[in-house]
Parts: sequence; structure tokens; C-alpha cells
Amino acid sequence: MTVAQLKDAALMDADVPQVKAEMNVQEVKHQPSKFPPVSEPACRTYLDIQSGERSYARVEQLYDWKDDVYPGNSTLASYEAGAAERNFAELKKVLAACRTFEAENWTGKHTVSITVEAPPPFGDEAVTLREHVSLPDGPAADKQVTVVRAGNTIATFTRLDIGRSSSFPTELIERQVGRLNNVQQNPVSADGAARGEGSG
Repeated sequence: MTVAQLKDAALMDADVPQVKAEMNVQEVKHQPSKFPPVSEPACRTYLDIQSGERSYARVEQLYDWKDDVYPGNSTLASYEAGAAERNFAELKKVLAACRTFEAENWTGKHTVSITVEAPPPFGDEAVTLREHVSLPDGPAADKQVTVVRAGNTIATFTRLDIGRSSSFPTELIERQVGRLNNVQQNPVSADGAARGEGSG
């Protein structure tokens, strides 16, 4: 799938009544990170796959929730034939070894511990986990990460909270995965197929 097809498959305002701002979808280009790599090799692989760093094309959406200060996020990434399945198999393998890592971003250095939850029933295969982020000051951050393979695409959904745990709405994940499946099954009439049906 191309960037245009991924954008076409992304959710629209009418699909997401839970947000207070207009939905927007942006291409994410492959660029070198401004921060040093995380401390554990297995965790570097996990982060690369869940962010679509190895993909052929990817787009990103921000979900500005009505009932939360912290937004959610989704990344839709497409792969050449067979590559999404191989990357997902590697993701599941490295999650068995990635439990804690040190990282740095615009907020500074922090420690992340990972807890893998029961696999959710989305797409061809899926994993859900929690990233518990220990910050220098204040309460810990909790980020739910759900990664779903739908054919030759991998979609990642995240929801961040501070001092408590929140989850990305199940119905939105199902709807987005259905859109990705529709576009792949009907590439010529992508717009009508992607917009015409809900979850697949």
C-alpha cells in the first residue's frame, strides 16, 4: 500500500466521536533519530517494528480525546509482500526478551518497563502491552501499545496516561483494521471500499 492508500484507509472525523479536534493524517518519513538508541538491542527492535520504522510507507494520526488531557496515537505502516508477517514474528520473539530499557527523548532520560498482556482478537495477529515509564519527577506514565497485523500492514495504537492506566477504544481499532483489510482486498476502488464498510 502507498501513502495515499494508507491515508485513504485512515479513520475520518465521523468515525471517531470520542475526539474533540479534527482528525488529521500525516505521512511519516524515515529519518535518523535525534536521540541515542535505547539500551537493549531487543527493545530497539521492538520500538522499530511498533513505530513502522522498517516499513515501505507509513502514516500517523493523533486522537485528541474529549475526556482526557493526553492524546492517543495510531501508526499505519505498509510492507512488501511477506515482510509484515516476518516483522510481526520477530516482534513477538523480541518481546520475550525486552522487559526493561533506558531511553532518552525530549523529556529527558527515563526507564521503561514492559508488561505483555493477553493477545487481543484483532486482525491476522495482534499483541498488547503496557509501557511503564519512570520519570525523574512526578508520577509514572503508563502507555498501552496494541500492535496489529492486517495482511501486509501493521497498525500500532497507543494511549498514554499519567498516574493511571487507560486503553485505546476497541471499536476504533476494529474499525481501522477493517479499513486496512478493505483497501488491500479492493485496491482499485480503494476509496469506496475503505469508506463503505466499518470493521471487517
